[in-house]
Amino acid sequence: MPRTRVMALAAAVIGILLTAAPAAAQERAETNDLIVLTGEAGVLEGESFDTVVIFDGPATIDGTVTHSVVAFNGPVTISGSVAEEVVAFNGTITVRSGATVGGDLVTRSEPVIEEGATVEGVTRGDPGRLFRDPFPFIGRLEAGLAVSVSVLLLGLILLAVAPRAADAVGAAWRTGTGPSIGWGLLLLVGLPIVAILAFITILGIPFGVGLALALFLIYALGYTAGAWVLGRALLKPPASRFLAFLAGLVVLRVVALVPIVAGIVGTIATVIGLGAITVATWRARQPGVTAPVPAQA
Repeated sequence: MPRTRVMALAAAVIGILLTAAPAAAQERAETNDLIVLTGEAGVLEGESFDTVVIFDGPATIDGTVTHSVVAFNGPVTISGSVAEEVVAFNGTITVRSGATVGGDLVTRSEPVIEEGATVEGVTRGDPGRLFRDPFPFIGRLEAGLAVSVSVLLLGLILLAVAPRAADAVGAAWRTGTGPSIGWGLLLLVGLPIVAILAFITILGIPFGVGLALALFLIYALGYTAGAWVLGRALLKPPASRFLAFLAGLVVLRVVALVPIVAGIVGTIATVIGLGAITVATWRARQPGVTAPVPAQA
């Protein structure tokens, strides 16, 4: 159904951006969808939801889901009924005896279908192909290189165009670490929630689409600012701004080669960057509270 497709696509876009979200939130809207960022998505026996989407954690369906179940990182266990497809990007789908699935099972791993379970659709592999089909020649290494080059260019442009603003962001982190972390977490978790809630309402879909697309740029700016803050902490003035940024970026991209640590460090950098930008912007609008910024090359 069109509405289910819109929800699944929206969740997919935002899920990529939140590969290691540090906070959790759960919303049950008037449309009776169950959306979980981190934790467990559980539909108890006797409960019924339209669509279930979970970004990080297990999904257990003992009740009824009238549309689809989409899980990005975690196993899915079906003991009740799902009317349409069950999608697991990174996790095993288990269909218990007596359970029914009216659509396909979409998963990279082999699903477990117990005797007595009913699956009316087929098993399809590689759920992530939606994001790779347009560029099948891009592998993991190439994708990482593309991210590194993109962030590098973005950072160099920002430093060249607004060097004093970059200094203000660095000063905001040094003198306002607590507020920066708080604002960074709020933006990292809050903006996707707003986008998801907008998708749930018909009138809010255009806003949700715009915000979901804007999240790519917002988080890229946050990550870039995080690399700058890290680099400036490593190479203090009078070291060149550009050299400091390169140092921070190199550290982050080297860490990104470690699969488990990459998402955590990337999220921390984004939180720091978003928070520092927010604090610096607020200070710029409040004369008298701006932290002193030393002259730099």
